[in-house]
Amino acid sequence: MARPHQDARREARTVTDTPPPTPAPRFEPLTVPKASDVLAAEVRERILSGEFDEGTALPPERQLVEQTGLSRATVREALRVLEVERLVEIRPGRGGGAFVRRPGRDSLASTVRLVIRGQRIRLEALHETREAIEPACAALAARRRTDSDLAELDAAHAELVGAGTDVPRFLRANIRWHNAVARAGDNELLIGFMGALSQSIHASTDLAQFLDAGIRRLTAHAHARVTEAIRARDAAAAHRRMSRHVCGFARAATEVDGRELVALPEAED
Repeated sequence: MARPHQDARREARTVTDTPPPTPAPRFEPLTVPKASDVLAAEVRERILSGEFDEGTALPPERQLVEQTGLSRATVREALRVLEVERLVEIRPGRGGGAFVRRPGRDSLASTVRLVIRGQRIRLEALHETREAIEPACAALAARRRTDSDLAELDAAHAELVGAGTDVPRFLRANIRWHNAVARAGDNELLIGFMGALSQSIHASTDLAQFLDAGIRRLTAHAHARVTEAIRARDAAAAHRRMSRHVCGFARAATEVDGRELVALPEAED
């Protein structure tokens, strides 16, 4: 006959050996995309993959409703999303509708400008970015430039020199010349970035600080030297001269304290 303490040990062992209950399956909350976002994503992918050419007319709204099984409001919302992204153009009236637009350099420049303004990117950061990419633009321009590129560089330079004391005109010509260098490099991404950077730096710079005739003279001289290197297809010289120019400009723009100008360095090889 088992003793009472033995029975207690046996009971305790039986309880201990019982496996714990299996926890019930658990799921995290799911986020289901909106139907309009799903439709916009499909159309966006077909545009970006090249399936739809520039100017292709999408099916009329009524047909999109029938083909997708979505409501008219959902289809309209998807088209509005694509219109904001500048991937479709909505044309009103007879013969109108939604037409495909392929994103280009203007779209890139617009997006970069929005990011710069929305994030309030520091002027110093804009100059640092310019110093990093614009000498590369000049080197590419020296390798790839055409006669029409040289004509545009010369026209922009002539406008800059002829601006005289008209500072806004001088700065517009300055932007035109720098963008012409980027276009001569024939790299779509760099063209878009430079377009946004030039406009943003222009908008963030106090025009009154550039009334000094010496600054304008040195800027014109630097442009002429870079253009010479591009004309000669000397990529190394174009890179070196542009680097010196933009670094000097950045130093002058950031070190001005409102009372005196920091002179740009003389252009050298």
